[in-house]
Amino acid sequence: MEPPPDLADDFPNWLELPRDLTASILLRLGAVEILTSVQRVCSPWRNLFKDPSMWRAVDMRNSGDWDLSYDLEMMCRHAVDRSCGQLVDINVEYFGTDELLRHIADSSSRVKCLRLHCDDDISDEGLSEVAAKLPLLEELAISHCSLSKDALNAVGQCCPLLKSLKFNSEVYRTPHIECDEEALAIAKNMPGLRRLQLFGNKLTDDGVQAILDGCPHLESLDLRQCFNVNLAGNLGRRCAEQIKDLRCPRDPTDDYEFDAELHEYDFFDDYSSGLSDIDDLSDTYGYYEFSDSSNSDNDYQDYDDFTNYRDIYDSDFLF
Repeated sequence: MEPPPDLADDFPNWLELPRDLTASILLRLGAVEILTSVQRVCSPWRNLFKDPSMWRAVDMRNSGDWDLSYDLEMMCRHAVDRSCGQLVDINVEYFGTDELLRHIADSSSRVKCLRLHCDDDISDEGLSEVAAKLPLLEELAISHCSLSKDALNAVGQCCPLLKSLKFNSEVYRTPHIECDEEALAIAKNMPGLRRLQLFGNKLTDDGVQAILDGCPHLESLDLRQCFNVNLAGNLGRRCAEQIKDLRCPRDPTDDYEFDAELHEYDFFDDYSSGLSDIDDLSDTYGYYEFSDSSNSDNDYQDYDDFTNYRDIYDSDFLF
């Protein structure tokens, strides 16, 4: 009787896969997973992620519930530095700051795609400064950030190649506000747009009309939960004729990637102390120790491949 086959023979040896195939598989993971665990598996994978081309796209997407002992900004800077100027696509969610955006722009002027979500630490001035350093930008996604027409004006003027813009807001039941300032900024400064998403915006039919006039190449327009827009009469007919992919204010939101629920407006939010959960935790647990003014931007480049991105280390969590 022949001995039973070795079960190991039924499974491929990952280390024997072609380098290109290995890279294609591992790049499906986000930067957080790569920096904290994947590159530590073996020497070939560690060496693979020393190649700047592996960092042309940096995905720091998260749902806002990462363990707060991660210093996500430090990790993002480390990933950007590894690209050695080759960065073209970056996704920063829930932890972006003006300083981080400046580091990204200063590290690579080739960025074509920038995605930001939900952070009050990004200002009109900060995004305007960064836009001036990213002339090749083609896609910008801004969701739930406290930015105004001033930032949109700057982006439109500094990024003539911009083809896709998402400028999305959270939707509140009250108060009822109408505002076309952002729509007019887009219409005036972004004539090359092909795709535009204004989820939850306060624009009116006048703003939509201005966008159609100012963006003649527009093919996709998403106006879901823009409840000041009616699209009646001639405007509705023009949208149907000019826009190939039109999403109307009351269309389903099942495929919207962020929170699409209507929120109750809390008047007392305007009088809050301004202290966030992170402020409280950083004082109590010392999670964020990299903001010392004595540290320069170059300090982020000194960490090796086994940088510990957690002040409280939990090997079971990482591995």
